[in-house]
Parts: sequence; structure tokens; C-alpha cells
Amino acid sequence: MAPDVEKIIQSISLGDQDAVQLLLDSYNTQYAECFFFNTEAQERKKQQQLEEFRKNKIRDCASNSDSDIDSDDERPNLLLREDLAAALLCFVGGQLQPAVLRACLHTLRILSRDRRALGPMVTDSSLLTLTHLGGINLLQPRQQQDKTQIQDQCDRTQTQIHGKEASGSHEAADSDQRCAVSFSECHSFNRRGNVGHLVLAAGKKDAREDDSEEDGKVDDGEVCRKEAMKVLCNIIYNSPLARERASALRLLQGLWESLKQGIWSGAPPTGQFYKLRLLFLLTALRPELRLQLQQERGVFVLTSALEQCLVLRWADGNQLITDSTSVSKEVSQDVIEILKTIFNVAHRIYRQEPDEEEATLYRRLAAVLRHCLLLSCDGADTMEELQGHTVNILSALPLTCLDVMLAVPVGQASHQYEGVNMDCVHALLLFMDRRLNRGQKLKEKLTPVLSLLTESSRVHRETRHYLRQKILPPLKDVAVRPEQDSTLRGQLVRLMTHVDTDVKDCAAELLFVLCKENVSRFVKYTGYGNAAGLLAARGLLNGRRNSGDGQFASCYSSDSDSDTEEYRQVRSKINLVTGRVEAEQPDPMEGMTEEEKEEEACRLICMINRLSQDQIIQPMGVTRDGRLAPLWGHMRSCTEEKEEEEDEYEEEEQGLSSMPQGLKDKTMK
Repeated sequence: MAPDVEKIIQSISLGDQDAVQLLLDSYNTQYAECFFFNTEAQERKKQQQLEEFRKNKIRDCASNSDSDIDSDDERPNLLLREDLAAALLCFVGGQLQPAVLRACLHTLRILSRDRRALGPMVTDSSLLTLTHLGGINLLQPRQQQDKTQIQDQCDRTQTQIHGKEASGSHEAADSDQRCAVSFSECHSFNRRGNVGHLVLAAGKKDAREDDSEEDGKVDDGEVCRKEAMKVLCNIIYNSPLARERASALRLLQGLWESLKQGIWSGAPPTGQFYKLRLLFLLTALRPELRLQLQQERGVFVLTSALEQCLVLRWADGNQLITDSTSVSKEVSQDVIEILKTIFNVAHRIYRQEPDEEEATLYRRLAAVLRHCLLLSCDGADTMEELQGHTVNILSALPLTCLDVMLAVPVGQASHQYEGVNMDCVHALLLFMDRRLNRGQKLKEKLTPVLSLLTESSRVHRETRHYLRQKILPPLKDVAVRPEQDSTLRGQLVRLMTHVDTDVKDCAAELLFVLCKENVSRFVKYTGYGNAAGLLAARGLLNGRRNSGDGQFASCYSSDSDSDTEEYRQVRSKINLVTGRVEAEQPDPMEGMTEEEKEEEACRLICMINRLSQDQIIQPMGVTRDGRLAPLWGHMRSCTEEKEEEEDEYEEEEQGLSSMPQGLKDKTMK
């Protein structure tokens, strides 16, 4: 590898574009799928660690990196990659043939995957160069001054390389327009680029990776702009320093203006994917940029971008008209990036009371999101991802703005209930079911849709009735425990004892709301053992609603829970703790005398007392306000109150006994 890289750098210094293209094409072919440049050293290190473990039976603490960054064999190659990146960043600032420029940017994209070799790429000059090549104009006060300094450096470099006078070189003027960085500057940069000393973890191939046939249909300028944006995305993702400098250089403002021009032009969006991805990365990794975009009316502009991508038209009110309910993979990828950015900007507004203008905007957004939720895409994974990001935004919108999800005519509804279009609610239900069946990353994947369905059921009576019909239908089979049931109810009840507190609480809350926050009904469908966690947290273990937990009580109707005939027949035999009919067990005290029963009870109390004193268990009891409290403390307080009452009674008796008989009779009367 080392001679090839040195040869590439030498060809760049000579300005031989044909040789550079030939060498870079070979380099790019070799490392196109590479995320680690030291694979052999990596394997050697893993084998060595395995041998040491087999020998010593001791495993060292895992390293933060998958490569040996202190390896003497890897260090020279790392320096060569840095020098290659620096040379390429200088080279792309000149007047290059489109094919050469494309090959250079492709190589930079490969090099930008390695976090340790980002030093030359995180300088202001490099970021300006790549930004300009990506078609983004940065409007900043010092731009002209910086360009003048870079021009002088490029003039000197061109003189050194080509042996010509700067005034006679046309490349210098072109370099001025490209904001190039000089070759000498690139090689003398401060090698502080080993940010974090980590290597990028192995990733998956970009879903929008262009193949040769697709590139053949696009002009060379567009291909080069895409390559430059890919490099910028890698740099911003991998380098905190690059994100800091991008914020200082006002990269977001230039990117935002470029996207707005495309949106307001009214033309179908093309080639915007990597600009949208860069916008998402900046807002995701720099919190101050989210606030800045929010102040720039980001939600409104991005909502308009969604409408443009999906070719939506508005009818009366918040009704949308579209020519198709399916989108291509390219359009769906653009939509996904827009949705991710909207969530970054809008996630702070959850449960805030919007003013009239904001409420109008959020209802408009909710109507577009409803359309996104019902879209069909090319590929199940793409559709799942699109729906997931849609649900994330819906769960962050104010509850008062979600009424548009149901305010749709029922004429063409596939699912309706009580005269209301339930297509959107049904889509959310299917989405939740798929996430439940996968069972991976439940906190990130499942809690948003559970929260959305819970809050929607609280404020929308029709939604609650429909979900209850699907999730908690009238009980018929009570022979199995609720958590062992294969239906949606069983899957949610199983989550009520999940190790993750957020997942457990979200699942229990949804079922509790579907039961209209009625304790006896909740226990009926889940079993007291599964319901105890939520009831204890709410102070409802005594079965009575707490005044502080009844804020949504007025939202629920007073209709009763109808029981099936099968349930009525076995209701008296149901074990409330397990929620099912248990087989009759023999009486363990059958045949025992009263003395033996009392002796067995005393033995049991002694065992519990010993376990409690050794702090192995802590007996708990339910207080008057429906919460758990240590049993011994509760009994001690009750005992003290009883003793105080007995003392007061004894004092009264003593006082009466010392009175004369006549006065005592009057006092008793």
C-alpha cells in the first residue's frame, strides 16, 4: 500500500491528471468497501489476545477501538493517508477534468471514514473547499478576506509546481473561485486530526450508493457535488472539531438557504438527499443549531419540503389530495431525512400549549404525517423506517393538534368505527404489532408508538374504543395467564414486567388507559401480580382512585365493562393475582389440630422475622393512601397509637376513682 500512496502523492504534486485518475481509480476499487485500513494488523492483534487468553485464562479490558492505534506497523500508513488527504484537498481546488475531480472526491470519501486520519479535513480551508464543491455558498463577512489569502497561497503553489509565473496561470483564477487550499499548507497542517483516536466502526453500505449506470444518467457536475456532500457528511459525523468549525463557518445557514431555494422553486426535488442528510447531522450533533433552525421557521419550511416530495395538494381544511399512495425508494429516502430533521427541531414542543399560529402549523404537519403513515414504499425495511420516524414526530406534537388524524371522511376508509375513519389508528396498531414481534431495542423502537397510542386514547374517545376492541376484547378464555396469551394483550402484559422501566411503564399505561383507569377492570385483564407495579406507583393498591390521578377521569364515559357468558360462569373461580382459573389445590392444613395450626403459624412468623432482620426480605403493607410501606413500621405506628389510647383511658379511670362519689356520678352523667 505504501508505495502506491506515495506514487499518488507524487503524481498530484506534478499535476499529472491522467496519472492521478488512473492511480485513484485503482485505489478506490481496492478500498471501496473498506471501513478499516489495517485489517491484517487487526486480525493479528485478535489472534494474539486469543492466545494470551488461552494461556493465562485472563481477558484484558476491551479497547475502545477495533484497531491497535499504537501499532508501529500502522503508524506510517496512517501518516501516508493523512498526507494523501491533504494533497487531494489541495488538488481539487484547481481546474480539473470532471472524471479526475470525481475520482479525487471518491478517494476523500473513503479516507473520511477513518476518524484518525481526519486532521487535514477538519481545517477551515478544507471545509470551505468541500462546501463549495458541494454547491453550497457560505455567506459570511470574512469570506472575501479568506479567499484573498487562499488565492495568494495557491498562486505561490502553482509557481512552485509548474515553474510558471502566477500572473500567467489561468488555474489560479479558477482556484480562487473554488476556495482551494495550497499544497504546501496541506502538508504543514498541525497533526491534531487524530480526534478521539478511534476507528469508525464497520457500517452498512449507503442505501443511496450510486451505481455506474445511474451515474451515467446524471451530468458530471451533479455527480461531483454528491461526492463532495458525502465527504462532508462523513467528516461532520466523525469529528467533533469539524462540527465546531462548521458551526463557526455558518455552514448551516448556507445549507439552509440552498435547500430553501430548491423548495420555493416549485420544481421536483432532485439531488437533495445528501444536503438533507448533512442538515440532519448538524441538527442532531449540535444542539444550538436546532434552536437556530427553529427560529428560522424550520418546521414550516421542512413541512413544505415534505409536501413537495410527496406531490401533495390541499383541499378544504386539512384534507390532502394526492395522485398516488406509493412512492419510489429515492423519494422515500428524501422523506426519511426530512422527518429526522423535523424531529430534531420539534421534539422540544411536546405537551406545550401552542398559540393559534403554531397550532395551525402543527395540524398541517400532522395531516402530512398521516399521509406518510399510510404510504407504501419499495421494500418493507424502508416502509418500516419511514413509519418509525413519522411516529416519533407524532409523539412529540401537542395532543390538541392530533385531532386531524381522525378528521378524515369515512367514504373511502378501509377501517372505520363509530362513524370515524380509523385507517391511521389501524396503521399505528399494525406498526406496534410488528415492533412487538421483533423484540429488539424496545425502548428506542416501541416506546414512542406506545406513548402516542396512550395519549391519543386519553383525548379521543373513538380511538380508545377502537384500540380496546383490538387489544382488550371481552374475555372468554381465562384458562391461561394473561402474560402467556399470544394476542396483543398478552404481548403487552408481558412487557409490564420488563427489566427496562420505560418499556414497562409505557405498556402498563396503555392498558390502564384502555381500561379507563379503572383499577378492578385493569386487574381483570392483566392480573394483580402484573398490575401491582403501576398500582403501587399511582397509589392505587387499595383499589381507590387517588384525587391526583383523576385528571383524565372526566374524559372517560361511564359505560360499564360487558362480560361474556364464558367469563361469568368462571368469574368466582378466577385467581385475581394470576388472572386465570387455577386448578383446585388440596388444603395443606387438612387433618391438623388447632394447636398444630397455631404452632405452624408461629414457625412461619419466626422465619419471616429472621429473614427481615437479616435484610433478606422486607415485608410491606398497603397504607391508607394506597401505597406500599414497610410492614413493621406501619405496625409499630399502629401499636404506638393503641398504647397512647390505652394510657389516656387508664388516666381517665384513675382520675374518676379519686373523685368523691357525688362528683363522679355527675361526671358520668
